[in-house]
Amino acid sequence: MHIVIVGEDAARAAEFEGLLADFGLDWDIAWLPEGVQVEAGMPAFDVFVCGLSPGAMSGPEMLARVAALYPQAVRILLLDQSPNEASVDIAQGLECAHRVLGRPLDPGELVAAVESVIELRELLDNEALKKTLGRISSLPPPPRLYLQLTRLLRDPEASNQAISQALSQDPAIAAKVLRLCNSAYFSGGREISDMRAAVLRLGHQALLRMVLTIEAFGGGGFGSGKQREEVQDRALRASNLARRLLPGPSAELAATASLLAEVGRLLPGVAAGEEEETNEFGEPKPHYAEAGAYLLGLWGLPMPIVEAVAYQRRPGQMRSGGFWVTGAVHVASALVAGNEPDETYLRSVGMLDKLSQWRDLVEPSALDEEVA
Repeated sequence: MHIVIVGEDAARAAEFEGLLADFGLDWDIAWLPEGVQVEAGMPAFDVFVCGLSPGAMSGPEMLARVAALYPQAVRILLLDQSPNEASVDIAQGLECAHRVLGRPLDPGELVAAVESVIELRELLDNEALKKTLGRISSLPPPPRLYLQLTRLLRDPEASNQAISQALSQDPAIAAKVLRLCNSAYFSGGREISDMRAAVLRLGHQALLRMVLTIEAFGGGGFGSGKQREEVQDRALRASNLARRLLPGPSAELAATASLLAEVGRLLPGVAAGEEEETNEFGEPKPHYAEAGAYLLGLWGLPMPIVEAVAYQRRPGQMRSGGFWVTGAVHVASALVAGNEPDETYLRSVGMLDKLSQWRDLVEPSALDEEVA
């Protein structure tokens, strides 16, 4: 395993080598100075580590370049314990990184982060999953407008008018945005009837999640209308809850991941419950969590979102510790569905005492309100 670490204290090289040897790992680490450029033709590496400001090129830009040139490499972003950088830069870094670790970098945390990404890839790289999705004649397409808006919002100068114009390019989605904006999930009182007012009311991140909801759950051919409506209802409620469980930029990742936690249910041939199921060929069905994560990986969504969807039922099986996006998705999805979160896991990450408080944050179903 060859690891590249940019801009960190190279004087710690001997310390790292000794600690990695204690783990029984023969990993080779290259410590590069700030300002290094990521170019095609660099010596092959398996892991790339940098902070938010490793030189003239920002950390998010550097990680994005690594993703383009070396897509198999594990990308790790380092953040100070109390970062002073602009939150937009942190959010962009979270999108480009497989893992986020604190500075100063700890060898044990590095090992856990790398091995957990490898485990996730192995989890999703299985024949049953590929066979099931391969039998589907047409997978749901990537959320085109969501990805376009994501790129647009990376520009801190992006205006609400530009965002409104991008939304208006697809009249069908624009109409659904206005309808959902006035629904029980997002309504703030006065009825909204034009796109610019919708952008102002919702804010950019909520608008992104709304567009993603429409594109992910709006297509035909995957699940009945009633099933789709129920999944979307749980998705929106879980998204609103997960956003309140994590502080800072990570809240938006948790909200988006929770929104997509059940997207795998809309695929035919997947298991929907906890019991093992088989298909007409006698083969075990992949679970909707792994199937959904596989689909999100095909769409190119950030790895923390893919991971959180994959491990939403069993967060304790992840090597990387702590309560982050996966933990928030697990709790939000369970509570919204009326299930019990894994208390053993919550105790292990020191969050069990917050469970009763989180229960009080669960919103009632908008579908129940419509029936009433």
